[in-house]
Amino acid sequence: MSVSRRNVLGIGLSMVLAGSLGSPALANGVVNVYTYRQPSLITPLFEAFTKQTGIEVKAVFADNGLVERLAQEGRNSPADLLLTADVGRLVEASGRGLAQPVSSPAILEKVPANLRDEGNQWFGLTMRARVIYASVERAPITAITYEELADPKWKGKICMRPGNHPYNLGLVAAMFAHKGEDATREWLKGLKANLAVKPSGNDRSQAKSVFAGECDLAIANTYYMGKMLTNEQEPEQKDWAKAVKIVFPSSPAFGTHVNISGMMLTANAPNKDNALKLMEFLASDEAQQLYANGNFEYPVNPKVQPAEIVKAWGSFTPDTINVAEVARLEPAAAKLVDEVQFND
Repeated sequence: MSVSRRNVLGIGLSMVLAGSLGSPALANGVVNVYTYRQPSLITPLFEAFTKQTGIEVKAVFADNGLVERLAQEGRNSPADLLLTADVGRLVEASGRGLAQPVSSPAILEKVPANLRDEGNQWFGLTMRARVIYASVERAPITAITYEELADPKWKGKICMRPGNHPYNLGLVAAMFAHKGEDATREWLKGLKANLAVKPSGNDRSQAKSVFAGECDLAIANTYYMGKMLTNEQEPEQKDWAKAVKIVFPSSPAFGTHVNISGMMLTANAPNKDNALKLMEFLASDEAQQLYANGNFEYPVNPKVQPAEIVKAWGSFTPDTINVAEVARLEPAAAKLVDEVQFND
């Protein structure tokens, strides 16, 4: 699988081309994928699929801009599948008419209803929980609610990345869905008042801040813990991870907030049959296990077990709200984040 770099849409987006995408005409033995997922995670799954089926996967990897690219290409797009790292982009793409429904029992039987589009235009593939990294030394808690993050007892003790990052917007949108606008606004104000420093960085850097003593609690996704604990190239991250423990927040109104990565069959997929085969493979037990072991995420298929390192963090009850509802409320959540000047 050859790899090259160039700009996407001429707007400076970094992308990796796993093979060069062909013309929109039907090509036997090929499926073209646009993906926001990192090459190191998704390439092993593509290789396993090709080994099993003989169908070559040609993929464009990018951090941004793929939904816009699909829209601009229209009926001439070579893309068969869109893979994303969050539900928001799936909802955006399907809302712009860039998806088509899928009725394959091999997919519907594997993906729970609350983790897929009601019209089956997109499907979740993995889950990650939005949890608390609690200092082992300074915050030996075993339970906490999301509401408690706004309690003054944690004043000056919480770290997190910016409030308008998709991971945090999903959490705010979930609060909005369950508790309403006014309660969510007040919760955001309380959470902001408890921040130790201005929101910045990424989820791993929050663990670093706890390790450095800048805060006692951090809000982050589960799978980063696994990545830090197994990071041989930057072994200092192991120290960050060992300084915290994962606590799964809940709420009187709902369980632990989860977001998903997912997949979508494009509206004009030129290699539809091959694309469906890849979608069925990605929902299969084999691929779900590869996801679990390779990226420390939770399989959407409840019959597939998480990686051993993930099991060690304990169990939790995920929120059962349809993730599409959370995604639809993210624009409203963003307005609240701006209104309370959360990042200032």
